[in-house]
Amino acid sequence: MINENISKVRENIVKSCEKAGRNPEEVTLIAVSKTKPVSAIEEALLSGTLDYGENKVQELCDKYDVLPKNIRWHMIGHLQRNKVKYLVGKTYLVHSVDSLRLAEQIEKEFAKHNQVCDILVEVNIAQEESKFGINAKETEELIRKIAKFEHVRIKGLMTIAPYTEDPESNREYFREIKKLSVDIRDKNIDNVSMDVLSMGMTGDYMVAVEEGATMVRVGTGIFGERNYNI
Repeated sequence: MINENISKVRENIVKSCEKAGRNPEEVTLIAVSKTKPVSAIEEALLSGTLDYGENKVQELCDKYDVLPKNIRWHMIGHLQRNKVKYLVGKTYLVHSVDSLRLAEQIEKEFAKHNQVCDILVEVNIAQEESKFGINAKETEELIRKIAKFEHVRIKGLMTIAPYTEDPESNREYFREIKKLSVDIRDKNIDNVSMDVLSMGMTGDYMVAVEEGATMVRVGTGIFGERNYNI
């Protein structure tokens, strides 16, 4: 069932790319494996999917220890500064950097090991009080400060759009953050690229792809409903 679901999601990504005149190879599918057992990821691996998203550092580390080392682990949940040290050498991309203090901690911990951490700056594009992320108007200023760090490399932006039954209602937010990423890219800030735009989840990833997403984060659409009681 998991592999069938992945095939369906990939087909939908191709359809959305065709509609938008994009190359499907520009879009990376991140299977959001949070709360899911190792066996589910092992099944998903059979489809060739290598990008997995986790919300909690401990769960990411536990899975890293027992699963193949060619997996690309994405930290997509809110990241506490005291947990950053555990991600060194294990994370492919941190999607959820939303403050200078967090970026400073990443710089400090990765510098100890002479490694560079690729990150996305999380933007609360819809300005929802319940969500993490910085205000769109503050994004460029934060990026310019983080860009000075030697062991942190900004690859783009991430957002979590509002939960909705109607994916079309999020199109405006996807367009806004796409425009923001283009505006920042055009500033040509050293140590900053805007190659990655992480947006779109199970309910709205097709619209996100149409509006320029280069990474979509799909959990329920691949693994089914989550079990938060484990």
